[in-house]
Amino acid sequence: MTETPQNPVVLPGAFLLELVPIPVADVDRAKDFYIGLGFTLDVDIAPAEGVRVVQLTPPGSACSISLTTGLPFMEMPAGSQRGLHLVVHDIEKARATLVERGADVGEIQDMGRGVTYAYFADPDGNTWTLQHMPWRI
Repeated sequence: MTETPQNPVVLPGAFLLELVPIPVADVDRAKDFYIGLGFTLDVDIAPAEGVRVVQLTPPGSACSISLTTGLPFMEMPAGSQRGLHLVVHDIEKARATLVERGADVGEIQDMGRGVTYAYFADPDGNTWTLQHMPWRI
């Protein structure tokens, strides 16, 4: 297999985090919410009776999220995922974009050393954090 930006080679010793489950009560509502925020829909399949897997990727991210039903090994109470971080180049612009797209994003907070945060939740209450670290731009 050839390495591509969407399919990087896994180097010896690497542990790539590529998928985070997001527990939701209504997969379609959550899918619409995340697509509305600009996430790319990668997969929406029902491989077996009662099973559905939706995978979405935030803009520019190498890690996707998964919304699932019917997979006991991935079950968590809806809304129980906390503190997922989306690292951004320009937090003011990122916050404005998400607000424009319907997310209820809190005010930007400076936690010291120039690191800033803004918080929001999806319709089920899973929490997200926009994070800006000036040394990463």
